[in-house]
Amino acid sequence: DEEEDYMSDLFIKQDVRPGLPMVRRVKEAIQKEEKQKEANEKNRQKSIKEEEKERRDLVLKSALGNENKGFALLQKMGYKSGQALGKSGEGIVEPIPLNIKTGRSGLGHEELKKRKAEEKLENYRQKLHMKKQANEQAADQFRIRFKTKQEERKMEGDLRKSQRACQQLDMQKDIDVPKETWFWIEPEQEDKKDEEDTEDECTSSDLSVSEKLHILTAYLREEHFYCIWCGTTYEDSEDLSSNCPGDSAADHD
Repeated sequence: DEEEDYMSDLFIKQDVRPGLPMVRRVKEAIQKEEKQKEANEKNRQKSIKEEEKERRDLVLKSALGNENKGFALLQKMGYKSGQALGKSGEGIVEPIPLNIKTGRSGLGHEELKKRKAEEKLENYRQKLHMKKQANEQAADQFRIRFKTKQEERKMEGDLRKSQRACQQLDMQKDIDVPKETWFWIEPEQEDKKDEEDTEDECTSSDLSVSEKLHILTAYLREEHFYCIWCGTTYEDSEDLSSNCPGDSAADHD
């Protein structure tokens, strides 16, 4: 071997960056592997199915000649190669493509498989829909319960307000005993701040809070011409009926 001339332009222009020889070796190994694969593919003996497919594709790509009986009959009827079928040329130009079955499954298997997949997808969608409906119903029920609880609390507050007003108005008329025991608020009940204790006091009888409020409101209007919603004591029943909107909170809203 000839000695390298370290002063020549060829040696000076060589790339001597760190790691570059490793990159070159990797590239050479990849190229060698690809060449080996190509050689193996060429030397590999093709299967019967592959040979049949190649022959079939080759035949399908080639145009029909006069030796084909069907094509010869078309030519006798005036058909020319490249024309569309039909009297006015509105038919197809290319032959109907072949659909070769290569699998071993029975006829209708693909349709059955497709139908099962669609059914599975539909079942999944129905489950999602049912789950969504259940979540919406649960949310609606929660909103209803929350609204009902709020209304009950407001009604209990209105009842306590009516009881205080009833006690004050009765005492102004020198009534020492309430018409019903629950028409007045007992002194110890007035000092309680716990909501649950107050609720127990308000529902001590068989009547509900709504029923108590309705009865007490009617008593205040008839006996004292007083409306808790207006916060006003009227002169008489005629003044009350003409100036007060009604006997409930909804009428005053």
